[in-house]
Amino acid sequence: MDEKRAGYNFAAPGASGAASLRLPSRADFPGLDDHLVVPEVTRDEVIKGRRVVAHPALPAHGDEHSEIDFVVRGLVAPGYQVSTDLLTRVAGDSDFASDSSIRRKGDDPATGSRYLEEIAFEVVSTQNERNVAEKAEEMCRRGVRRIFAIFVQGPRRVCEWSPENRRWMPLEAGGRIDDPCLITPLAVSALLDAAQADDAVVAALKAKRNPEILKLEAAAESKGEARGTAEAILKILAARGVAVNQTQREEILRCSDVPRLSRWVVRASLATSAEEVTADS
Repeated sequence: MDEKRAGYNFAAPGASGAASLRLPSRADFPGLDDHLVVPEVTRDEVIKGRRVVAHPALPAHGDEHSEIDFVVRGLVAPGYQVSTDLLTRVAGDSDFASDSSIRRKGDDPATGSRYLEEIAFEVVSTQNERNVAEKAEEMCRRGVRRIFAIFVQGPRRVCEWSPENRRWMPLEAGGRIDDPCLITPLAVSALLDAAQADDAVVAALKAKRNPEILKLEAAAESKGEARGTAEAILKILAARGVAVNQTQREEILRCSDVPRLSRWVVRASLATSAEEVTADS
């Protein structure tokens, strides 16, 4: 790229001498939203001083990106925010977006601006793997705690960036990702399989005590209780030798009113006919 392009400043902090040996501090970095590129106008990203164009997605990338947004949004813990394609100035010469990310809600009192992402997710399809690795390095150096990549070409796999090894480390398909940003552990398989993603989100909504999920659970519990009581009524009548025709049997089994069924249980222990049991229906 043309590194003299107007509006670009590629002076990286700690680039030489003893300064490069110390851990970077907050003062070494530009503001998260002090961008090198124009957000939502260009498709530019800058990675270590190289201008990269973030192309629109093909199905392999776009579909997986959608699945990640779905499952991560479902599992995010209270107090955290999920973002898609959030542009972040991670270094003096790097300004780019991860596919999905999680950060703390609100503003960081130390800076007066938004918080840095704590977790980032990248979908790796046709994009240059050098770019993905360098993005992980830059995010890690800025302070992003955990960075994951979902590789969708060839054998589908989920990896986590290892700053010690400077490479992507594969995660077991049966493993899970535990993190304070998540209300429940994220199954690795949920990042690879839509059905598993659905299950993960349902479990997370249950953990959040989502009202609609609680209603469904209560209805299922009530239905199970009603079915068990109805079957008990039929067993009592059968044990006492009281005849029950098919229509009466279906009426008892179809009933979902637990208090009514409880009355029928008492009647079944005394009734001489099935009609006496369901007389109030």
